[in-house]
Amino acid sequence: GEGHVEGEKVENPDTGLYYDEYLRQVIDVLETDKHFREKLQTADIEEIKSGKLSRELDLVSHHVRTRLDELKRQEVARLRMLIKAKMDSVQDTGIDHQALLKQFEHLNHQNPDTFEPKDLDMLIKAVSASYK
Repeated sequence: GEGHVEGEKVENPDTGLYYDEYLRQVIDVLETDKHFREKLQTADIEEIKSGKLSRELDLVSHHVRTRLDELKRQEVARLRMLIKAKMDSVQDTGIDHQALLKQFEHLNHQNPDTFEPKDLDMLIKAVSASYK
């Protein structure tokens, strides 16, 4: 068989999470930052789950933060479309949008424009919780 080539993309199986694509994109962007990639490779699972790794987000390059902000805005827009489709299907105008957004625990819905350490922490915790 052929061995793994450095820099080659390894196709990971679908996690089954409704935010799987968002998760993959965030990881891909974070791995483009050399400092963060090194921290990720040396971190143990408890450092990741505890949020210690999330604090490293403040040290990534401006380009990486800008791309993460863009990904988050796209994910918020996607979630809003899902909510709107759900609302349209039930024809109930008394639905609280903020209450619906709170069910999405993989990002900070109170700040829909920028990707912050809290977003990374929430994403990690949501993934961890889904595998318990």
